[in-house]
Amino acid sequence: MPTLILTPRFTDDAQALWGAAGRLGWDVERLEAWRVPDHLLAVKDPVLYLEGLFGPTLASSFGLKLHEPPENWLPTLPKEYRKRDVRLTTLGDARRSAQLAFVKPPNDKSFPARVARGAELPTEYSADMPVLVAEVVKWEKEFRCFVLDRTLRTLSVYLRDGEPQRESEFRHTLEEEATVRAFVGQVLADPRVILPRAVVIDVGVIRGRGWAVVEVNSAWGSGIYGCDPEQVLQVLRYSAGKT
Repeated sequence: MPTLILTPRFTDDAQALWGAAGRLGWDVERLEAWRVPDHLLAVKDPVLYLEGLFGPTLASSFGLKLHEPPENWLPTLPKEYRKRDVRLTTLGDARRSAQLAFVKPPNDKSFPARVARGAELPTEYSADMPVLVAEVVKWEKEFRCFVLDRTLRTLSVYLRDGEPQRESEFRHTLEEEATVRAFVGQVLADPRVILPRAVVIDVGVIRGRGWAVVEVNSAWGSGIYGCDPEQVLQVLRYSAGKT
């Protein structure tokens, strides 16, 4: 029987997953500190829902390695799916640019993603830090998609015109869902698109350009928004592997 492992932080997402695990008959353990106690090291089928900063260390305690997409995944995605210019470079290189761009770390949250010119980027990080630099576009709406074995398992809107959708309980229409599923299905069916077995893909509509991939994220630390938590758990089961 799987055991869902949660961090000490109480969040709406963690509580939703806790309830879903109970409905599936799973065990649940919440860590009391940012280390794994000895009695949990013998858990045979741990399923991890962690956070970026401590995630790899906690996973290694269970002898697991977290699956993450490569840092250059978005820049190498066929342009018909991203519909904007994106490049992987270093923070030092990005700081030298006078052009307004959307800048973010590829696979972590070292600093918040933002639209900025080079001189406005943070200086407290190494110049060698990898960053994604993207053309500035206007996203009309954005959806989170949990994917397992190249199959979309559950989805949720999370932004409309940059506004979080929590107050609207992440509601979207059946027509929107059908359109998201059709676009994501096209991406997943393309053999040029290389993905981990379990992953999160964010997609949305760029004003004047249409549906595009926003970014790709590791499943083990992604917010679930209005996604079906039971389906999210099925993706999380395969978001880490033995080292």
